[in-house]
Amino acid sequence: EEEGIKKVDYDKLKRIVHTAARFLDDVIDMSRYPLEKIKKMARGNRKIGLGVMGYADLLIILGIPYNSEEALELAQRVMSFIQDESKNASRELAKERGVFPNFKGSIYDSPDGYEIRNATTTTIAPTGTLSIIADCSSGVEPLFAISFVKNVMDNDRLLEVNKYFKKLATDEGFYSKEVMEKIAESGNLKDINEIPSEYKRIFVTAHEISPKWHVRTQAVFQKFVDNAVSKTVNFPSSATVQDVENAYMLAYRLGCK
Repeated sequence: EEEGIKKVDYDKLKRIVHTAARFLDDVIDMSRYPLEKIKKMARGNRKIGLGVMGYADLLIILGIPYNSEEALELAQRVMSFIQDESKNASRELAKERGVFPNFKGSIYDSPDGYEIRNATTTTIAPTGTLSIIADCSSGVEPLFAISFVKNVMDNDRLLEVNKYFKKLATDEGFYSKEVMEKIAESGNLKDINEIPSEYKRIFVTAHEISPKWHVRTQAVFQKFVDNAVSKTVNFPSSATVQDVENAYMLAYRLGCK
């Protein structure tokens, strides 16, 4: 944050990417493999999959709606930066440790290519469990719900509220348990009159976002990811076979894997 304006700290992100790439390369050597063929393939190509999670949280912090052109532009800037720096980190590792064993004959072994330690460097995984541990949104997914109820042992009900929304609601003076319970009925803010409209745009949930925006988001990340991008496209219960086909075809046209 500079002079009250929140920004992505690209210097810090660069350091993290380089550290993570080095760590993931080490993991290849330290891992135990169930079969010799798997070991040979993993160590032969040395593919690593550096990805992201917390994308929805980033948008909320910056005040950007998930389903907006501004969000797609941010996704492109962030992921292209991660892709470029992960390649730079892998090139540095190649100077220290050598290229991956199957380098000869690969796409990098060409007049326009360069020496690199890892055949691929980026992947976006679901991170469902990891995001719970890290207390952030998963992968490149939007929030599934702003508030929801967990049913635990002895029929106890635990009301969970998104931490960023809870802070905002408290700071702006519209937080109450009653309102949070009301939100938990649907998980979203759409029909909650107590919430100002400008915040409803920012705290948008997965089922409020059209399939087109889900796919477009995936496609922007895919441009700068070597392997696949894990993404859920949410549909209403009224969705038809044609609706699903349209989403698949859009993903195909936009270059998703």
